[in-house]
Amino acid sequence: MLKQLPLAILLVTSCANAEASRAPSSSAKSDLAPYAAWRVTAGKLEAGPDGTLLIREGSVRAELRRNADAATLEFAYVGPTTQPERFASGELRRQIGLKLRAQDTCNVVYVMWHIDPAPGIEVAVKHNPGLHVHPDCRDHGYTFVAPERSTPVASIQPDTWHSLSAQLRGRSLDVSADGILAWRGALPNTAFAFDGPIGLRSDNGRFRLRFKSDSVD
Repeated sequence: MLKQLPLAILLVTSCANAEASRAPSSSAKSDLAPYAAWRVTAGKLEAGPDGTLLIREGSVRAELRRNADAATLEFAYVGPTTQPERFASGELRRQIGLKLRAQDTCNVVYVMWHIDPAPGIEVAVKHNPGLHVHPDCRDHGYTFVAPERSTPVASIQPDTWHSLSAQLRGRSLDVSADGILAWRGALPNTAFAFDGPIGLRSDNGRFRLRFKSDSVD
């Protein structure tokens, strides 16, 4: 016979699940990066209602026209794309995340939240001196950065909202998932051999999202 949970625990769990299914209410529309501010470099980014953005297919790369040391991505995973795109290694991964210091597709810092095949936060520096376009660098030049401190993240379920934040202070990077410090570490010197704007990246997933930086025109 199953042990009956106390009513207080059931109420807290029910409220938490209901809250996760709704879009975050803390984001004032004036804080959000509007659709017109984005420069899409791969895939397709669409304008949605109430300041949201939509990703419906493929892999998307997009950037704002400004540099910043902090950004927050609020997203709801809708489901997988109909036509999956495998990485050069053959791996099929569903993920969404932030781009920092994005000089171009060959020189960028990625902060990614993996959805499938396994949840987790991954930080990587892609550095290819003298190369600037994807056909030249492809999947070369990656350094995957080990955290000094990390916390497991939640498994992403469809139509629940989550937040991913990154804050860079000098060489130190803090990454928060749903308001909890999930990754902390120091970026290697190669991350500072280039500079550029903040942005977002997704692979093989459909999303509704909002994006905030420390300053939005």
